[in-house]
Amino acid sequence: MDLTGFLAQLLNGLAEASSLFLVAAGLSLIFGVTRIVNFAHGSLYMLGLYVAYTLIERFGSTGLGFWGGVIAASLVVGAVGAAIEIVLLRRIYRAPELFQLLATFALVLVINDAALWLWGAEDLLGRRAPGLTGAIDLLGRQYPVYNLVLIALGPLVLALLWLLLTRTRWGTLVRAATQDREMLGALGINQAWLFTGVFALGAMLAGLGGAVQLPREPASLGLDLRVIGDAFVVVVVGGMGSIPGAYVAALIIAEIKAICIGLGNVSMFGMTVSFSKLTLVVEFVFMALVLVFRPWGLFGRPQPVSRNSAPVEAPIRKSSPLFKAFGVAVLLVLIVLPQLSTWFPYASVLTLDIMIAALFAVSLHFIMGPGGMHSFGHAAYFGLGAYGAALLLKAAALPMLATLVLGPLVAAVGALIFGWFCVRLSGVYLAMLTLAFSQIVWSIVFQWDDFTGGSNGIIGVWPAQFLSGNAFYYLTLAVVAFAVVALRRILFSPFGFALRAGRDSALRADAVGIDVKRVQWMAFVVAGLFAGLAGALFTFSKGSISPDAMAVTKSVDGLVMVLLGGIQTLVGPLVGAATFNLLQDTIMRSTEYWRALFGGIILLLVLVFPQGIAGFCQQIAERIGLRRSTPARRHAALGAAPATPAGVEENRV
Repeated sequence: MDLTGFLAQLLNGLAEASSLFLVAAGLSLIFGVTRIVNFAHGSLYMLGLYVAYTLIERFGSTGLGFWGGVIAASLVVGAVGAAIEIVLLRRIYRAPELFQLLATFALVLVINDAALWLWGAEDLLGRRAPGLTGAIDLLGRQYPVYNLVLIALGPLVLALLWLLLTRTRWGTLVRAATQDREMLGALGINQAWLFTGVFALGAMLAGLGGAVQLPREPASLGLDLRVIGDAFVVVVVGGMGSIPGAYVAALIIAEIKAICIGLGNVSMFGMTVSFSKLTLVVEFVFMALVLVFRPWGLFGRPQPVSRNSAPVEAPIRKSSPLFKAFGVAVLLVLIVLPQLSTWFPYASVLTLDIMIAALFAVSLHFIMGPGGMHSFGHAAYFGLGAYGAALLLKAAALPMLATLVLGPLVAAVGALIFGWFCVRLSGVYLAMLTLAFSQIVWSIVFQWDDFTGGSNGIIGVWPAQFLSGNAFYYLTLAVVAFAVVALRRILFSPFGFALRAGRDSALRADAVGIDVKRVQWMAFVVAGLFAGLAGALFTFSKGSISPDAMAVTKSVDGLVMVLLGGIQTLVGPLVGAATFNLLQDTIMRSTEYWRALFGGIILLLVLVFPQGIAGFCQQIAERIGLRRSTPARRHAALGAAPATPAGVEENRV
């Protein structure tokens, strides 16, 4: 590409940075005050495009009508954000962060189907801005005038936000809330309305970011998840809660992607390197590098070290005889189920999917619950195990059972490498680094056509002949049962106690001689191994594998399954996986708007069972005397820390 074209790409990067900054600034502002990682922020951006399209098509024939429609769309989305905060989020501020994430993910499903019902499934391309449809001469190349407006919009909004946050009393309260919300409440400030105002402002910025993009890209139903990934990257790179950091990070990431597009295909050392393909992954590579060397972001501040890195949880107990009998009864039902195919022909197929999903959920719970490490990218290990088994079968021509053993080892190696970096972080930064590594793996698989099949994946990966019929079902049942029991035994081994000690108090665990980071690293490898085993079983159950199996949505599915069941109980991921798959299968076959119904059910479960389904059942069992209750367990079931005398810390190991 010539110099003029390269310069045009850099200007395009500046225009893209402004829109990205608007979304990320709202997300950063909301997190800084409410501490909620709003997964539905991309949906608000998408709503901004759809509402702007409707208003501009009706009133946008003039410049006043167009810009009035843009501003009105942002205000409408701001009002929607305020309603979401008042109706839903205000009820779950004291819930664990992951349950808040689950609630906002349910909102993604509801808003997506609402947009489908109102505007249909077709992409909607808006009209161009009146008076800004022309182009200027840029060294002999025509460059759109509207892009120049977008370039100026980002710094303008940044300046206005700076004035609002530093020159007004409301802004002072917002900045105080980011430092110490409890002290602000003690001073008599109405935190509820402050949070509502912040959420409305953040939603309005997201809506504005979507509305101004309408002349450049169509409104479509897939924008929500695509944009939220970019916004998370910008917020984490800039520093959680930092508005200037969000602008600088948006500028850097947008320009890096623009440079990759501008370079195109370049010949280096006798080979052709396609920089344009790096646009799918370059932002996640950059985020991973920033988090490795500066875990709190470019403009963020290091978080103070806490003596307790996780909420107080009751000790995990071994199963009671009654529960063991119930488990044996469930196993017997699963053994008999294929023999009932005459009456329930689809039951064994659905049960096979549930068993594989349960293994994936149990492996994720292993590092989230007992390990206290949140992962947004666990699908990477599921995919590595799946592709490892498929490639060893197709390319290396190994026997099927050998690939079922070696495939998970590929995932374990990936977890060994990624976990070394991840365990050095905590909280949302750890979660975002796992997301970055997952996206890097997905991008490689998606674009390596000659080896992985690219977007088409790998087909013809079937079990061996002797596993035809119901034999593969029974093999999967045996493998999953063995894996679940093995993970439970690990948690009651010295390694498991050390893992939980590091979760509850890293400083005290280190003081008694436990190498916390090494234990967490080993837990990452164990979880990756069993997730890879689930991926290998999935490949042979479907006969194929594609990059969708390791996309972000797969990781989110795992999170939903764990949280639905309950993160404080070992049986929680099993219950959550069964509930998730049964609900999804039933609802998908009953209505076109299954996402909204599914999201509504998730919201109901979050509000009614904040401790998860299994946690709720455990609480009921304790109340009726089926299991011996302790004060710590009762407090954990209610989501609160047990009371301890002043100056005394409970030994929870």
